[in-house]
Amino acid sequence: MAEEKIKTISYPVVSQTGEKTTTVRLAGEVFGIEPNNQVMFDAVQTYQSNKRQATAKTKYRSEVSGGGKKPWRQKGTGRARAGSSRSTIWVGGGKVHTPDGNQNYALSQNKSAHALALRSALSLKTAAKDLIIVDSVKFEDSKTKSAVSFLKAIAAEGKILLVAENDNLALAVRNLPFVKLVDKTNVAVYDLLNADKVVFLKEELKDLEGGLK
Repeated sequence: MAEEKIKTISYPVVSQTGEKTTTVRLAGEVFGIEPNNQVMFDAVQTYQSNKRQATAKTKYRSEVSGGGKKPWRQKGTGRARAGSSRSTIWVGGGKVHTPDGNQNYALSQNKSAHALALRSALSLKTAAKDLIIVDSVKFEDSKTKSAVSFLKAIAAEGKILLVAENDNLALAVRNLPFVKLVDKTNVAVYDLLNADKVVFLKEELKDLEGGLK
């Protein structure tokens, strides 16, 4: 017996002023699945690891200045032999087994697992009603005040992930530290999970949905 296909989900769509205009049918296999915690964890770990920079750097013995002269003669002093004051066992000497600035923290996740992680995160937001779908947005200016009024009208509070391609909107929200704006091709699992509210333009959401079916 074939597995029953998950039914579509009816979800409200609001206008720029926050008024409900219509509903949209969301694909159940994208917005209504049982979230897979492991692939979401892997996606977040991959995202954070790939953003990590190898800024930690210490100097090895060959990089520490000084130490050219032998500290004391080889024999007759009663002390252990020493060839350089830059030895790794000396205070002020070089370091060993420490970061050299060439560390590679990159991780990868296969496409199918990443797609499942995105579907899982979208399903979580949909079930929690933390997904806000806006019919369309038209900004006549790029003032921050306009962006704040827009977000307030659609009841987007807390940390907000805004998925849209609109030049004026992008300029209007750039000074808002609690808003992150991305386009539909750069939606990350980390950003979805980290946001309190996820705001999609209807057209952008349907395009993303089509790529995840």
